[in-house]
Amino acid sequence: MSKATEARRVARVRRAIRKAARGRARLSVFRSSKQIYAQVIDDAAGTTVAAASTLDKELRGKLKTGADSAAAGEVGKLLAARAAKAGVTDVVFDRGRYLYHGRVKALAEGAREGGLNF
Repeated sequence: MSKATEARRVARVRRAIRKAARGRARLSVFRSSKQIYAQVIDDAAGTTVAAASTLDKELRGKLKTGADSAAAGEVGKLLAARAAKAGVTDVVFDRGRYLYHGRVKALAEGAREGGLNF
């Protein structure tokens, strides 16, 4: 996939998310080949409310690898706990350029288990 195609896909997803958000924060996901990162962003204020990744000290010891669905689920649960601590319970899920499948889906399900609504 070329960079231009990737950029179009990201723009298309973000445009749809902005319409559906209605003032809710955005849960944004980034995955690399070795790690997965997620953050809850308040677009109105332009700030990150909560963030979690497989590189966090709390998770590094208990994860076998940062590149599997189990690790993504744990990141989702940790992110949900941190967002709840910051007072955010309702978010809109921003999968970015990734399909809702595999690690991205596992992170979303972990966040739902942790108490985030989307």
